[in-house]
Amino acid sequence: MTRLIQSRDAAPVSRFAFGTMQFGGTANLTDSRAMFDACLEAGVTHFDTAHVYTDGASEEMLGKLAAPHRDRLVIATKAGYTGGAGAQNLQHQFDLSRKRLAIDHVDILYLHRFDPDTDLAETMDCFAKLKSDGLISYVGLSNFAAWQVMKAVALAETRAISIDVLQPMYSLVKRQVEVEILPMAQDQGILVAPYSPLGGGLLTGKYTSQAGSGRLTTDHRYAARYGQDWMHETAQGLSDLAMEMGISAATLAVAWAARHPARPTPILSARNAEQLAPSLSATGFEMDDALYARISALSPTPPPATDRIEEA
Repeated sequence: MTRLIQSRDAAPVSRFAFGTMQFGGTANLTDSRAMFDACLEAGVTHFDTAHVYTDGASEEMLGKLAAPHRDRLVIATKAGYTGGAGAQNLQHQFDLSRKRLAIDHVDILYLHRFDPDTDLAETMDCFAKLKSDGLISYVGLSNFAAWQVMKAVALAETRAISIDVLQPMYSLVKRQVEVEILPMAQDQGILVAPYSPLGGGLLTGKYTSQAGSGRLTTDHRYAARYGQDWMHETAQGLSDLAMEMGISAATLAVAWAARHPARPTPILSARNAEQLAPSLSATGFEMDDALYARISALSPTPPPATDRIEEA
């Protein structure tokens, strides 16, 4: 059973989350507030940010917007994307994040990425101290491989803490987590809150025409990440299905990511409320087995972790 993540007023974490990476960047305060309010109206109470997002503006904006609702929200931030996973760096970044958010206690703190140059035991010692000091409630890991997560699980157990949340990439065109991450999370009772369920915007359908513009055309990292021909064919197939059903492709993409048996909590994101609306519609969309299978067939299922597939 997945570990229960709760807000300060003991309400269970919402089925979907919202990522504020755009706050203070492509989303100004007016657009950020509109998206925040739309999320609350849709029942989303889980908000995600990070120390490195928009040079701190994301945390500052989220802190201001969240303040009147603090006790019923789950606020997550991340440390260690820059500077490594040593205790001193994590503590420094976390203290700055709390100052920006204007809160003493953060519900979820993630290590933003695995650091091969720092002993993971030191990192877990830091998380254990933050938890014992009452500064965090839950420990999260982002962008970790399964073996790295299990190493952290073992080290955390000896420190009387647990790994509670994982944040990997997951979408119809990025399905590697289905091989080990999601089954491992189910086995260990870890909540999975995946990012980029829209595949960097590819699965919204806006790139199926020559006029499509966005991060895939302006950011070389996203262009490379989602540049394979089959990914664009998958996006076209999803758009065709969405048109057939009279629904947004974004709604189907997000609902599909949430439909996996591990019950992930996809992190939604957008530049403005209008762009966010189709993703938010997925919070009330029920996807049956037949539709889930039909959408899954639009992209390759990753091979299993073992080569002995004939015995599976």
